[in-house]
Amino acid sequence: MPQKPKFTRIPKVQDLAYAGVPTEVIPTYCALTDYANNKTGLCWPSMETLASTLNRSVRTIQRHLHLLKELGLIEFLERRRHKGRFSSYLYKVVHIALTTGHARPVSKRAPNIDRTKPLLNTPKSPIKTREEQAARRKEGYEWLFG
Repeated sequence: MPQKPKFTRIPKVQDLAYAGVPTEVIPTYCALTDYANNKTGLCWPSMETLASTLNRSVRTIQRHLHLLKELGLIEFLERRRHKGRFSSYLYKVVHIALTTGHARPVSKRAPNIDRTKPLLNTPKSPIKTREEQAARRKEGYEWLFG
């Protein structure tokens, strides 16, 4: 049985580019957020894992991560140890929004018409019946309909 899909909200690519993130670094940021916990923003994928996911070298991933750190999008919290040796870093994705999808099932939502706002100002032209609208559209095209 497939797992329930989870969502991570990250800044738009446009916003990342305006913040000075080079376009080749954005996939690294997105891959890192895929591993991050949606509530805390913490993750610890190894650079080898990120490199194999993105089909890049480990050194390239290393440069990307340090650039993201300089731009303030991620933080390096600590270096994890595994069996006495250094393993991967513990990263914190700073700009992650707290969302994991829908708060309740979509089928139980109220109809959209209940949540729409009323018009603040009335339309300038009076509302016409369908027949009046059809007659207006036919004006000048009598030769086609006759």
